[in-house]
Amino acid sequence: MTENLSSERTVDDWSVAKLDLDAYLTRIGYAGPRDATEATLTALYRAHLAAIRFENFDVFLRGGVAVDLESIQEKIVFRGRGGYCYEQAQLFGAVLERLGFGVERLLARVGPDGGAARPRTHLTLRVRADQNVWLADPGFGSSPPAPLSLRRYRSGAPQEVDGWIYEVTPDEEHGQAVWKLREYQAGTWVTLHRWDDSKVQPVDVVLSNHYTSTHPDSWFTWQPMVVRRDPDAIRSVLGRTYTVTHAGHTKTRRELTDQEFAAALTGLPFRRFCMAEPISAGERTVVIPAASSASNFAAAVPLPPATMAPACPIRLPGGAATPAM
Repeated sequence: MTENLSSERTVDDWSVAKLDLDAYLTRIGYAGPRDATEATLTALYRAHLAAIRFENFDVFLRGGVAVDLESIQEKIVFRGRGGYCYEQAQLFGAVLERLGFGVERLLARVGPDGGAARPRTHLTLRVRADQNVWLADPGFGSSPPAPLSLRRYRSGAPQEVDGWIYEVTPDEEHGQAVWKLREYQAGTWVTLHRWDDSKVQPVDVVLSNHYTSTHPDSWFTWQPMVVRRDPDAIRSVLGRTYTVTHAGHTKTRRELTDQEFAAALTGLPFRRFCMAEPISAGERTVVIPAASSASNFAAAVPLPPATMAPACPIRLPGGAATPAM
């Protein structure tokens, strides 16, 4: 099985020219080199994860998610919001292309091995830099904390990043050759998602996003979620469950009260979540009903105003501070 390294950059199908590159770099607090190297890719990726949250609020607030680059840029770059995979991967892919990286968009099937074939509900990126090929997966929620080499599979060696262990392996599933991203969790290799080499067009993303954001079988329509990916931990609020996951898949988890749930999603407590401070019962300033459906979530938990992007300094490797949502 060989890697497909064809270029997507002959035609601007992905509206890359519409990207405000300087505004994006300001949004993630990045002022480093802009050359198309492995070091730049890693620095950009880490800054992106530190500044931009994974969240699906528009599914509940607006009944769907816009995935054209102009809408994504308006939401994430200019309004300080987060987004999920179709938004984050398209935005990051456009940034990389503007900087001269080779980028391919890939649609992946999410979930562990076994069972019926799953729909393609995840957008990720294959990137060329420094004579190597990398998986850049900024919109997975529990994303790897840095890009992963797609050449390492040749030696069979796992890749350890900040204590998290991954491997990318070729396999066959349902009669099709695929690549699998796997993570070592509590002593077991677990497949996170798999993809093939089919060329992805913008219309494929529109179709996958429509299913993901509207179909009753999509778990993104079941509950609101927001995830912060730090190098040492994944902090998430899924529905009413607050979870902190560390390398090796050790978890602490508890259910939030109405007040804590509101604290995780609005105003000053957005800053609290950015700062990775425990969600404290002492922050109980808003009382809301249980948000068990899209309609009462939208009524009970309005997002901060479009102009409000709370300054939330996050310390990056090397000591640079970056603003985040």
